[in-house]
Amino acid sequence: MLDKNGIARRIAKELQDGYYVNLGIGIPTLVANYIPKGINVVLQSENGLLGMGPFPFAGEEDADLINAGKQTITTLPGSAVFDSALSFGMIRSQKIDLTILGAMEVSENGDIANWKIPGKMVKGMGGAMDLVASAKNIIVAMQHVNKAGESKLLKECTLPLTGVRCIKKVVTELAVLDILPSGGFKLLERAPGVGLDYIRDATAGKLFADADVPEMQLND
Repeated sequence: MLDKNGIARRIAKELQDGYYVNLGIGIPTLVANYIPKGINVVLQSENGLLGMGPFPFAGEEDADLINAGKQTITTLPGSAVFDSALSFGMIRSQKIDLTILGAMEVSENGDIANWKIPGKMVKGMGGAMDLVASAKNIIVAMQHVNKAGESKLLKECTLPLTGVRCIKKVVTELAVLDILPSGGFKLLERAPGVGLDYIRDATAGKLFADADVPEMQLND
């Protein structure tokens, strides 16, 4: 199965030339390190950045350049820094071609829960609500199961929802899955060495799969 960087590498293959892409907090931020060669994309962060580059090397960090997750980042030639009002204007007016988010749960209908665990203090859902309400296309980068080994791909989310019927694709350490318009997870690819039965056992929602599901190709 994949580690977090492997998930990010696979998602990076979904990028298309000319895309404006928002990277959410967590695993999605790693996608910036795996942009395919020959692909020109512009990465956006809702705290007011356009044109992010990969993470800086140790010793080269600039504390004044951070993403929405408060991680230090780099900028590319032509990048821009602006206020949150302009940033969310871009998001709400659907200027972003692809949004990549982390999640705690995703349902077979495309619902997402990614901002709150009851009983734990949080300041709010941040930009997640605007992103799921406005994005043209959302891919979720997440772990397939939680620390207790319980599935996070469910029939229905149990945590407070961020958005309803908005997720199109999920990439986990085990698989790449589409969410069907009629409901259910469609298995597209398996992580190297991971069998179909293993993925089926780890998925609580409806899972549809062909008899011969290919393995992910992670090489550039």
